Amino acid sequence: MDKKADPDARPRRPVRSLLRELYHGETSRALRFQAMWLFFDALLIAFFMVSPFIEHGTAFLLADYAIALVLFADLVARAWAFGNFTRWIARPLVWADFAVLLSLIIPVYAANLGFLRILRAYSLIHGASLWRLLGPRVQQHSDSIKAVFNLVVFIFMMTALVHTLFAGRVPHIKSYLDSLYFTVASLTTTGYGDIVLPGVWGRLISVLIMIGGVSLFFRLVQVAIRSPKVRAPCPSCGLQRHEPDAIHCKACGQALHIPHDND
Repeated sequence: MDKKADPDARPRRPVRSLLRELYHGETSRALRFQAMWLFFDALLIAFFMVSPFIEHGTAFLLADYAIALVLFADLVARAWAFGNFTRWIARPLVWADFAVLLSLIIPVYAANLGFLRILRAYSLIHGASLWRLLGPRVQQHSDSIKAVFNLVVFIFMMTALVHTLFAGRVPHIKSYLDSLYFTVASLTTTGYGDIVLPGVWGRLISVLIMIGGVSLFFRLVQVAIRSPKVRAPCPSCGLQRHEPDAIHCKACGQALHIPHDND
């Protein structure tokens, strides 16, 4: 005797389809899930910011391992949802998260790898979920916001690296503020000379701070003076971004119908 289907039963969905919806979809359930992860990321970044001032005892190591387990599960789920592992592993955001995970699962070397945890802020600001939740009005200024955050993340990552490697070895670097002072002075190419990093690695880090910082600063200026663009996919070629007053796609000439606010 055949069993009758229950009309109230929800149809089963493959796990990959469900994960794809949760991580990349725009349904109410997906948006709630993405908002939950963004809140977790905000708490995580706050924890990473205060971790240098927390005693690294048993409780701290347990928290490290618990966070590492959650981030590992998140990486596995995102890889499964993406589908194409080769394309997924080639994404810079994935490597940034791997670097954060590495700093968490090797606590013996946490003093040397702690600066990698700042990359979680980079993953947060460049992830699609944040901009999907913020809406189209904020998305118009995404390039400017990302440029600011790129510079800020670079400054604090270099500060953490300098502090990790040279605090206590260089007489004038006694606090995190001293490391921040050196980083900003090098980034702006002011170079007061009161703090100098010794050795070959010290010179290489100083050069990296100057070149990387100046490049990101000019990128910020470039984005700031450029007119913002709106996201409106072209129905013909799929180009995502256009000038706010565009009536035709600059790539293929297709007529566009970009919605405008009349406020």
